[in-house]
Amino acid sequence: MPNGWPHGRWAWVAGLGVAGLLFLTVLDLRQHYFVPLGAVLALAIARALSLTLAWLRPRAAVVVSLITTAVTAALTTPVSSSEVWPWGTTAAFGQSFVVAIAGARGLGRREQLGWWFVTQALGAVAITLAPDRGGWSGLITIAVLSAVAVVVGDLVHSRRETSRRLAEQESISKAERAERERLQERARIARELHDVVAHHLSVVVVRADSAPHRLADVPDAVREEFTGIADEARSSLTEMRRVLRLLREPSEQPQELGPQPGLLDVAELVESTRRAGADVRLTGDLPSGLDPAIELTAYRVVQEGLSNAVRHALHAVVEVAVRRTAGELEVTVHNQKPPRPVVPAPGSGQGLRGMRERVALVDGTVSTGPTPGGGYLVQAVIPVGQEVAGGDHGLGG
Repeated sequence: MPNGWPHGRWAWVAGLGVAGLLFLTVLDLRQHYFVPLGAVLALAIARALSLTLAWLRPRAAVVVSLITTAVTAALTTPVSSSEVWPWGTTAAFGQSFVVAIAGARGLGRREQLGWWFVTQALGAVAITLAPDRGGWSGLITIAVLSAVAVVVGDLVHSRRETSRRLAEQESISKAERAERERLQERARIARELHDVVAHHLSVVVVRADSAPHRLADVPDAVREEFTGIADEARSSLTEMRRVLRLLREPSEQPQELGPQPGLLDVAELVESTRRAGADVRLTGDLPSGLDPAIELTAYRVVQEGLSNAVRHALHAVVEVAVRRTAGELEVTVHNQKPPRPVVPAPGSGQGLRGMRERVALVDGTVSTGPTPGGGYLVQAVIPVGQEVAGGDHGLGG
């Protein structure tokens, strides 16, 4: 338990305990010992201070209590042989309370036992030096009270430590349950995606492959178009399955999932989009040798930008550029105004949002919006570091 003054109602109990010990110490010293009034007040304040420190500075509290007892024994003389000396009633109970509270506040078991022996040694030394003021039998009371205080303090501390550990274990169990639920949700999403998207992509592949055989007199150009559609659908199906494996098995090693696309694959992406009927133009040379995560992010930006351009401006010219500048990688996908109005294919609106989130993961920024000429611009700026040795652009899925 952390040191500090108690809170709530226990603060009042602690305050009343300190005030009560101060008052009773004054009465005890004045009635049972010969000691000047000024010394009585000073010793009573010191005794109350030791009890106050027991909540704030446990070790210091035990030291102050023992010093106060030693000074009290040196300055006081019992009024009769029946009075207990050197441990008066308030001194014995005050020291016991201090030891118990210090133990409950985290004083170690061995340290408590050490202070118990020091307490008995202090009484033995006082009796040895002034045998006429008290007897050995008077030390039994403080021995028993301080022993009880050590046991009580240790039990309270052990109980609190056990409660703290149980709370930690419960917190860990909650975190583990939350993690398990999160993984189960990932697996559920993966199953849903597989059942819906994979089914439809598989249907596209089958229909595209079988169309030349089902339809009569299919021209060669149309046959090639069906073949291209089937190949693109297969590629998308393969990539989607890689993502689903990540959702289902997040701890799987990346190399087992195959490489992810990089900047050198942008040219093939542009070419496949061009084969679909779009007028796509790749300007400039493609940089290489960047961090695989950055290359994958740039590839996804181009992929999403081309998807939007084909969906919203199929017959417009689309320009793709990936440029490496000092410390930055700039990716732009700009489609001009379409020559005739286009009814856009329906979309979920999640593409641009996902693009921004992906780019933000590599500390980049994305800006999108219409251009003055009636077109649309997607631009991503990604900070880049040192080049990767060997120019490897693959990324384990």
